[in-house]
Amino acid sequence: MAFGESSGPPASARQLRELLELLEAAGHSGYRDARGPMGFTQRQAGGKFTTSEADEFIERLQIEIHGDGPPAGSHAPPPSRAPKPTSPTSSGPAAPLRPAARRPVPRATPTPDTGTPSSASAGPSSLADVPVEELAAELQRRGWIVIEP
Repeated sequence: MAFGESSGPPASARQLRELLELLEAAGHSGYRDARGPMGFTQRQAGGKFTTSEADEFIERLQIEIHGDGPPAGSHAPPPSRAPKPTSPTSSGPAAPLRPAARRPVPRATPTPDTGTPSSASAGPSSLADVPVEELAAELQRRGWIVIEP
């Protein structure tokens, strides 16, 4: 299979219309807008889906919007199979990425006796105050390669 080609028959116009309606109900303005949150590939963001991909995304959106699936009396067919568990190695849609949690940075406050700033950890106030050996050791601990200039 060549780069960017789909691995199955293309989705029908009905599937694409239903998928777009569900995306708009979920608050997206179209396929490109939903690319990151839904885990669409570049091809999918252009509105090109295989039948199985469209079914999976339709089912996923119905569950997100309606809870257990399509509401009673809906024109959508019932799911034909149970949702597959996704893993990092599976080729299914990826879960949306969430931003990494940020650790709070302690604020420097002047100490009453010296008037110099100190932080909650009593560490240096800038990188210029960190000894080179400690900085190099911390960078190596985080996976960096450190050499002298």
